[in-house]
Amino acid sequence: MILLVILFPLLAMPLSAGTLEGTVKAPGMRSNADAVVYIDAIPGKTFEPPAKPALIDQVELVFVPHVLPVQVGTTVQFKNSDAMLHNVFSPDKCAERFNLGSWPQGQTRDYTFKQPCAATVLCNVHPEMEAFVVAVPTPYFATTDKDGAYTIENVPDGSYTVKVWHPKLKEKTVEVTVKGDTTLDIELSK
Repeated sequence: MILLVILFPLLAMPLSAGTLEGTVKAPGMRSNADAVVYIDAIPGKTFEPPAKPALIDQVELVFVPHVLPVQVGTTVQFKNSDAMLHNVFSPDKCAERFNLGSWPQGQTRDYTFKQPCAATVLCNVHPEMEAFVVAVPTPYFATTDKDGAYTIENVPDGSYTVKVWHPKLKEKTVEVTVKGDTTLDIELSK
């Protein structure tokens, strides 16, 4: 009985988790922003997608944000905040080549990203508009800021494959062991 009293609190304790952070260098780019850093699929683990949808807005003929990482299974709402019609579609097979049609200011249309994918999002009314939705298999992801900095929080200790996707540079894969707070700096190539 005493052994159970001692062991039960230890069994209820969460696994150790830390922060994976660092910088991504995007050579030849004006900024180091918009790289998506994520932990790839973890064998034997599945993750429920978030119930709350993610959002891409259309403001002054620009998709905001330009790059949106989401977990596979996440619904993305596409909002039109402009006073003109916009259309949202993706030519990519991994996003089922969806086309949400056109709609006026203040309205939204939804699409659920069902598989890992780096989908280009376009507007056929305004061909200069472009964004990317990067659907990844785990909830452990981040987008870099202009300096290339990223932070992924609450990563359980363990060894993982980390992938970096960028809209203009080659994808990179690296192995990392996370133990508490861990730093991982990555340089992409053309």
